[in-house]
This record gives sequence, structure tokens and C-alpha cells, in this order.
Amino acid sequence: MQWRSIVVGLVLLRLSLSCFLWLVFGLGPNVSWCFNFPLNFNLNLHKLDLTLFPEGKWTEAKAAESWAERLQRGHTGGESRSSCSNLGEASPQRFYLSLFDGNQDEYVRRYGSFPDTLKAKMKAMARDMFYFGYDNYMKYAFPEDELNPIACEGRGPDVLNPSNININDVLGNYSLTLIDTLDTLLVIGNVTEFHRAVQLVIDTVSFDKDSTVQVFEANIRILGSLISAHILLTDPKHPFGKVGLEGYDNELLHLAHDLAVRLLPAFENTSTGIPYPRVNLKSGVPADSINETCTAGAGSLLVEFGILSRLIGDSTFEWVARRAVRALWSLRSNETGLLGNVVNIQTGQWVGKQSGLGAGMDSFYEYLLKSYILFGEKEDYRMFQAAYDSIQSHLRRGRESCNEGHGDPPLYVNVNMFSGQIMNTWIDSLQAFFPGLQVLSGDVENAICLHAFYYAIWKRFGALPERYNWQLQAPDVLFYPLRPELVESTYLLYQATKNPFYLHVGMDILQSLEKNAKVRCGYATLHHVVDKSKEDRMESFFLSETCKYLYLLFDEDNPLHKSENKYIFTTEGHVVPIDERFREKQWTDLFPCEETALTEEQPNKWSHSNVSNCDRIPEERRFALPLKSVYMRQIDHMVGLF
Repeated sequence: MQWRSIVVGLVLLRLSLSCFLWLVFGLGPNVSWCFNFPLNFNLNLHKLDLTLFPEGKWTEAKAAESWAERLQRGHTGGESRSSCSNLGEASPQRFYLSLFDGNQDEYVRRYGSFPDTLKAKMKAMARDMFYFGYDNYMKYAFPEDELNPIACEGRGPDVLNPSNININDVLGNYSLTLIDTLDTLLVIGNVTEFHRAVQLVIDTVSFDKDSTVQVFEANIRILGSLISAHILLTDPKHPFGKVGLEGYDNELLHLAHDLAVRLLPAFENTSTGIPYPRVNLKSGVPADSINETCTAGAGSLLVEFGILSRLIGDSTFEWVARRAVRALWSLRSNETGLLGNVVNIQTGQWVGKQSGLGAGMDSFYEYLLKSYILFGEKEDYRMFQAAYDSIQSHLRRGRESCNEGHGDPPLYVNVNMFSGQIMNTWIDSLQAFFPGLQVLSGDVENAICLHAFYYAIWKRFGALPERYNWQLQAPDVLFYPLRPELVESTYLLYQATKNPFYLHVGMDILQSLEKNAKVRCGYATLHHVVDKSKEDRMESFFLSETCKYLYLLFDEDNPLHKSENKYIFTTEGHVVPIDERFREKQWTDLFPCEETALTEEQPNKWSHSNVSNCDRIPEERRFALPLKSVYMRQIDHMVGLF
């Protein structure tokens, strides 16, 4: 019987110790140090969060309130931003949080280092992924626009169904994938294939086609790539070595100019200066064209049109693109400073009043900043900064600081442009570009948190659903067309922080694509991110962006990283230099900076656009996790990982 007494004693000792720890660290039901975990016993663990409540404020109603409900309630009134006064360094809660941080923490163990041998392996894997897609496109699809990787055949415009804009907006019967991929060949280091591809474009591509395409897509995928490849062929300061093509006589630039001229009719006969969404490359704007366009589609032309104007000395292209941006900017809400997502180009009335960071809005913000970086026009930066301030004021929910304090993780939601009230509870995968833009603007801390949220969704599904409902913790739109936005932000965050965490993110994405998207002749769109069923389509941006950013992430010694000159990526991932010649105009402005673009008194925090944000992360955090483990765990719970 003595052994039974010993066993009972040990059990009682363990129970006593557990109760003691439970009470000391603020987890007890009757003890409050302003740090309570809303415990329930239905084992719905993904509801666990780290929101802190003031002493005496805890109620059963508050305990039952979910993270999603707090987001919908908004952040006016203070509690959703910070629900508790700051804790002292010696508080039991602070000590409890520290238990998640040490060297033995699972997040530190998983993400804290990344061996050089593994980096080399991932670089080779990314290169092989690109070549598997590219080689099969050239074998089975060229000169058509895209590869159907399951059937191993080419795809062009849907001539039998002109209303199929999902296809026809993008595919113009002009060897889209080959053109879109040109500079990726140089990034990967294949000068020989780059020369062959350039010559194929020169010899076979014509834009004199009876194809009705979206102005935005033709601009970013075709015009941008032609300009980028031309600059890399002719720029003596480019980082890729001797890549000049013998006998090259600016043919790519001439093609770019020809295409841009064919897009110009979109800017004619509009009362606002905002362009029509589509043009026919032979005949101009179709007679049955609609008068509605999205903000991103109309306002994301300035980078490519501006570079073209400055290369050829013709102000027309930059002028029409800048006029469209100014027109959109003049229509923003006086109350919130926000823009909607769909506008009538004749009346200037907002048809879509949703303001967010994803589809219909994304690259408008991106090109305000990138236009400033390239052209040095202060007007562009003032618009970007004002837009960013409005985004932070009206779209951002959650705690004030990404990596400190209490409350829900930061998240950017879709709101009504006039009232700032939440319109729905979904976000889309295109919004995953925004952390990368935040890095470029210097707001690395907010970038870290938003990126972690999208990465958590990726971990759960092995892909990003096109729309994800943060209230239901489930996809609303289930397909994933191999989009690059999360990879792009991962790459830029790694460049800013050099934190091995982002190499692990890239590896997860790379391995997921290999596992879930690879088919007989390439990589296929995921039709359903849960059951991993596929659609027979490989969009051109997979090679132009997704593979490029993955390769650059693991290639520390890439010439782009070693060059003394600075480069930036267009919204389609095309490489363009930050060059003084793009800051010089051979013409006088046809109209001055107007009231719509803010006044000169707005502060300009950049003295020069060629700025590195890498030093904005404290040195002591370069080799720790970018986001504290306790917050990573909180975000993982938030998306239902465990």
C-alpha cells in the first residue's frame, strides 16, 4: 500500500503546482492582473487570442465576443486598439509572455536559422521550377499566349466568346508568356536564352491584331516587359554583364511605342480623363464599351507610360496617365480621403464604393510610390502619403503596434469610402502585395504583421484562396491562380531584415507549389485550395513574377543584389533601374500640379528616392524572429491553424 500513497502524493503535488502556476500567471478565474485568456471548454482552440482587458472590465459578454466581432465593431473608442494600460516589465503577464520567446520555443526552433546548403537547394529548386514551366511553354504553346499545362497545349483569346473577359482581357494573340518572361531569363542568368527570346519577339510579334484587351493588363504585362528588356539590353550600367544583342536596333522600344499608341484611344472621349477599360488593338475603343473602370486599372499606367515618354522624348503617354491619376485623386472622399474601387469615366460618380487594398485598388497605391521613386515628382509622393494616412486611419484594425502591446493583430479591412464602416468580412489574395509596399515606404513593422497573417493562411491551405473570410475563418472564393503577391512581399521583407524566417516562408511556398500545382507540362491553377483540384491554365505572371521572386529570395549573390545601381520592380515584376535620366523631362509640363495633388507644405520625409530601408530594423532583431512568438501563435489561432 505504500507505493499507492506515493503515487497519490505525487498526483496531488502535481495538481497543486499546476493550480499555483495557473493562479500566479493570471489564468485563474478570480484573479486579474489585466491579463485574461477567454477560456471556454468547447475545444474551439482557434478562438484563443491575446486581447487584454482592464481590471474590472471583464464580463461574460466580453468573453464571448470573438476577434471577428471586435474587428467589425471598429477601432473608435480605443478598446480594440489597446484594451489595457501597458504592463510593467516585472509583471506576471510579461513573464508569462516571455515563456513563448526563448530558444526552446517551437517558432524559434523552426524559423530561427536557415543553412547555406538549404538556401542553395531552394535556389536550384526555384530555377528548376521556372525552367519546367518555361521550357514546356516554348515546346507546347509558343507562339500562343499561355500554356495549358495539363493538356500540354497553347491557349489564345477566346474568339468564340468575346464576352469571356477572364481570358480575353489578358490574351491578345501576341505571345504573352514569352514577352512577360524576358527579364526573368536574365535574372536567372541565362543570357543565351534571353537573346533567343528577344529575337523571337522581334521576328514574330505584331500588335496589329483584331484583339480587344484590357488596357491595364496590356500595359503591365506587355508594355512593361518590352521596356524593361530594352533597357537591360542597352543600359551600360545594368548588372547582368555583357548582354547586348548584336545588331539590336531598339526594336523592343519600337514595339513598346506601337503598343502604347494603340492603347491611347482609351483616353479619348472621356469626360474625366479616366480611360476606358478596354481597346481593340486595330480599331480602338469598341462601340459597346462600358463606361465603368476600376481604380487600379485606370490609375496604374504611370510607371510604364512615364518611362516610355522619357525614353522617346514624347510627353503624350505620361501626360494621359498622369491626368488619369489626378482625376481619380480628385474624386476621393472629403470625409475619409479614401477612394472607391469602381468609377464611371464619364460622370466621375463612384459605382463601387468599397475601399480596400486588394482587387480594383492595389496597384493604384503601389504606383503612386513607385512613380515618385522613379521620376522624383513630389506630387506623386504627397498623394501616396495622404493615401497611406487614410488607409491607416480607416482600414487598419487591431492593436496599434505590430510587435508590442495587447489586442488583436493588425488587419486591413474593406470599408465604405465615405463612412469608413466595414462593408464585408473578406480580404483577397491580391492584398498580400501590401507588406512589400510598406517595406518600400519604410513601414517595416506593419509589413511584418500583415505578411504573417497571409503566411498563416498559406500554411493552413498550402495556397492563398482568392478571397478569405476572416470572420468565418474559411475561403469565400476557393481558387489560386499561382499569384505572386505573397512571394513578392516575402522577398522584399527578407531584403529589409535579412531574417531567416522569410527564407522558411519562401521554402514553404516553393514546396507547396511543387506538391500541389505541378502537372505534366507545367504548373496549374488550383481550382480549389482545400481539395487541390486544378484548372488547366498557367498564367504568364507565374514565370514573370512568382518564379522570379522565389529565385531572387534564395540567390544572395544575384547581380541585382550586388549592383551599385538601384532597381525597382513594376507591378508585374519587371526590372527597371532608378536612373537620373528618368528624372529629366525633355518637355515643359502641359499643366501644373493642381490642388487635387495636395499642397507643397506637406512634409516629404525622403530627401532622395534611392533609399534603403534595411537599417530601419534594429540590429538586435536581425537574428531573432521578426514577430514575437506569442504574436505568431496568436495569428495562427486566428486563421484556425490550431
